[in-house]
Amino acid sequence: MKRPYPLVVVRRLVAVLLAAAVLALPARAQLAVSAVDRVSITVGDLDRSIQFFTQTLDCQIVERREIGGEAAERLLGVFGARCETALLSLGSEHIELVEFVAPVGRPIPDDARSDDRSFQHIAIVVSDMDRAYQRLRDHRVRHASTAPQRLPDWNPNAGGVEAFYFKDPDGHALELIYFPPGKGDPRWQASTEALFLGVDHTAIVVADTNRSVEFYRDQLGMTIAGAGENYGPEQERLNAVFGAHLRITTLRAPGGPGVELLEYLAPSTGRDMPADTRVNDIWSWRTVVQANDPAILAALRAGRARWLSAGPRSPDDRADRVIVADPDGHAVEIDLSAPSTNDDAD
Repeated sequence: MKRPYPLVVVRRLVAVLLAAAVLALPARAQLAVSAVDRVSITVGDLDRSIQFFTQTLDCQIVERREIGGEAAERLLGVFGARCETALLSLGSEHIELVEFVAPVGRPIPDDARSDDRSFQHIAIVVSDMDRAYQRLRDHRVRHASTAPQRLPDWNPNAGGVEAFYFKDPDGHALELIYFPPGKGDPRWQASTEALFLGVDHTAIVVADTNRSVEFYRDQLGMTIAGAGENYGPEQERLNAVFGAHLRITTLRAPGGPGVELLEYLAPSTGRDMPADTRVNDIWSWRTVVQANDPAILAALRAGRARWLSAGPRSPDDRADRVIVADPDGHAVEIDLSAPSTNDDAD
């Protein structure tokens, strides 16, 4: 009689087979994400947030709607979900605001910090930092940074870039960013009378850059567009974190804003995303990506991504949109339907 294989051997064999399954997926699945379509922000009062984003930041309303029913519940993973949403445009990018009429989620904690793993922001490009900062002061916007910071020239990637963190009415962190000539996407250098130009990236705090790169690059198919380290007094005042030393890695899809990974090499006091976070909690953001091939879902399952959407009701159900969590709990919505920012949940 043959002796059974030790458990550790079985586990290693399973891991090898899973890895082989991912590698065996069609090449197009490795590049399944075609664009970051929009960033979705959970808000407490939709009308208040619309007023803030349109009057302070010059966003334009594209569409307002209400969603609910079983399809919305299963996508969002929240039983009884009913939401009022607004799709806004800023330049070529889109921002979605979502208020949960039911059930209402939890607010952002008063002691939330920029180095917590629940942190996420969008970087709004401006043509003139002084004028943009004055606009925020005129609207009495809450500061997160002490003031706009010009990053030092010794930093080859960020030298000369100006940035400023501030808060929306719910306490979400947002960033103004100015790119001098030769920095950032060339389109940010185009001559224009507009003050707020668009969204360059969404930034998330991560515990381990390598682990997050495995998710965004190896499973979603995004590519690394840049990497470096930022530190010094300017970075401390920008993030409002004393002793801040960040490893920064930017990933991009063929279209849309980038995803910037912020790993705090110091200090080590940042807190994990609450394990019971749901998409109706006010601190929850969703990065919505368009995908071309349903095989991306198999790659995510093989990589053991955590599903936030409810599972299918039967083996025959096919989901065109699902929400998963990245390794630190940030929500990513995979949209496999026809490319559009106007798809409904039900």
